[in-house]
Amino acid sequence: MAMIHTPAAPDVAVPSNHAQTYRGPFVIMTVLFFMWGFITVLNDILIPRLQDAFTLTNYEIMFVQTAFFGAYFIGSLLYFLISASAGDPIARIGYKNGVVIGLALAAVGGAMFWPAASHLSYPLFLGGLFVVGLGFAMLQIAANPYVTILGPERTASSRLNLAQAFNSLGTTTGPLIGGYLIYEYFAKTGASGAESVKIPYLAFSIIFGVIAVVFFFLHLPHVGEGKIEAGIGALKYPHVVLGVLAIFMYVGGEVSVGSQIIKFLGEPNVAGMSAIEASKYVSLFWGGMLIGRFMGAVELSEMKKGNKQLLLAGIPALAFFLFWVLRSWDSGQHQFDFGAGWIIVKNYLPMLALCWLFFQFGKGIAGRTLFVFSTTIVALLAIAILIGGKTAMWCIVGVGLFTSIGWPNIFSLVLDGMGVLKSQVSSLLVMAVVGGAVLPPIMGKIADHWSRQTAFIVPLIAYAYVAFYGIYGYKAGRSAKTRISE
Repeated sequence: MAMIHTPAAPDVAVPSNHAQTYRGPFVIMTVLFFMWGFITVLNDILIPRLQDAFTLTNYEIMFVQTAFFGAYFIGSLLYFLISASAGDPIARIGYKNGVVIGLALAAVGGAMFWPAASHLSYPLFLGGLFVVGLGFAMLQIAANPYVTILGPERTASSRLNLAQAFNSLGTTTGPLIGGYLIYEYFAKTGASGAESVKIPYLAFSIIFGVIAVVFFFLHLPHVGEGKIEAGIGALKYPHVVLGVLAIFMYVGGEVSVGSQIIKFLGEPNVAGMSAIEASKYVSLFWGGMLIGRFMGAVELSEMKKGNKQLLLAGIPALAFFLFWVLRSWDSGQHQFDFGAGWIIVKNYLPMLALCWLFFQFGKGIAGRTLFVFSTTIVALLAIAILIGGKTAMWCIVGVGLFTSIGWPNIFSLVLDGMGVLKSQVSSLLVMAVVGGAVLPPIMGKIADHWSRQTAFIVPLIAYAYVAFYGIYGYKAGRSAKTRISE
């Protein structure tokens, strides 16, 4: 394989057909996955806050997601057009510099929240989210393929699942910390409405800026993916085109569900919860993604069968115990009430058992696991639409557990064998994140005209397509010889 040697890519050059896994750089990359997971999920906390502050309809507030995920589309589209006309930009500047650019953009976007809150400007809030989204688009384009090639291609799904697990660690802690800061801490200091988000987002801006400087001076291996060439070769492969649509549907479905949890659990015919209480279930939704991705990393790895089975049982067991302990804490009495905690979390135990069972059925095959998990989500959403009440609540929360392996499995299935086209394919996949901008407003419109419960038909259809990709779509147009020369 040819390696890229350019002055603009100062990273240490190593071949990408190696069997070695670069653990140090991989650990560093997981920090990024954690940070953008933390920030992304704060949109779900931000939505009800801004909706109250600006008195917006369900349709209008969903432009929060449109601005954020629309930036993914525009940023990735620009990247793809540059790649098609002048050659892959990352091949020129290196993965590390791509990450630094993404972090710098995210820092600028976070800083825009201060003037947005000071002037009570909803459009400026959307502008800040758009710039953060542009930064995250660059991070996704650079980081996802980089993780897949920091080791053997046969274990790429396992590494990406593990990296995405740390992304889910961010999405799990985000609602807890963000919900506390925005709904409680800054509310007590007198900051209400839009004012309560000023300091949290300014802090995130500073953090991203610091990490950008740190990454700039780090020496990461530059894994070459061949010569720099122009063209749109990635679109010639049917499994890539279908995979782009799969990411569109997956992200659109996931964001649609996550965006509606707080309001859905607040409805009298479901759970009648307050926003602060419901935000804890948002954390459980994203916590399910954390559990599923750690389990996915184990299942798709090459570790010994005995160790694999031990971890596949131990991860959900430990997670359930932690959920039980956390929900048993009575902040008013300053003591644990494990009986009350058990009542809250016991309904999540069957979900974990079902997840373990389906990983056994998946047998470490990325496509099969994607199909089984996506089909399960379709069933959960159908039950939520038809039944309602606490059953619907737990079905919606359980979606997080089964949507966990969707992104890494789709990404690795599409990238498999793409060689020199990896970054271009990655830009197309990240472009498809625009599903998170398109499907939530459609869901919001249905919620305004019918009901929020009925609106879950939107993610149901989306996940049905993802299931199709897992059973057939990723094989479309492929043969045993479908592997791009490197």
